[in-house]
Amino acid sequence: MLLAAASILLAAASAPAGPGATRDRDETEIRRVQSRQAQAWNRHDAKGYADLFTEDGDVVNVVGWWWKGRAEIETRLAAAFAFVFRDSTLTITEVQVRFLSPELAVAHVRWTMTGAKTAPGIPEPREGIQTQTLRKTAGGWLIAAFQNTNAVPERPFPLGPPAGPSVPPPQH
Repeated sequence: MLLAAASILLAAASAPAGPGATRDRDETEIRRVQSRQAQAWNRHDAKGYADLFTEDGDVVNVVGWWWKGRAEIETRLAAAFAFVFRDSTLTITEVQVRFLSPELAVAHVRWTMTGAKTAPGIPEPREGIQTQTLRKTAGGWLIAAFQNTNAVPERPFPLGPPAGPSVPPPQH
């Protein structure tokens, strides 16, 4: 009896993982991509950061600049790390993953940053959210598309125009 029970447990342990286990592993790997993103950023490693993207991946950064392809992502980040982000620290604060298919996922990634030195007219990135589309490849999960947005705390929309002194209409 004991031998039969041990055989059943061994068979169950060596059986192929079901869809739930695969999805759990995939979500863990996507979360590792986010961890590697912060690590590469904080080392100011443009190549390491760009390597998280598919070869044809693209980035729309927090100010709306669109970088196309891994090579351009690396080149632009190397320039940014030379001064603007040289002393910056990126912290990932939340990751939510939703699978679109077994090979595609969307991740919403909240982040904070300190130490950026932006030029006048460009808002300093302090906190935001990334929307990433990730693709499963033979080598693991990579970012195919990335939209980054500065965030401000959400508050209710106004119910009317701002209160203040009324301005009389112009006289003709």
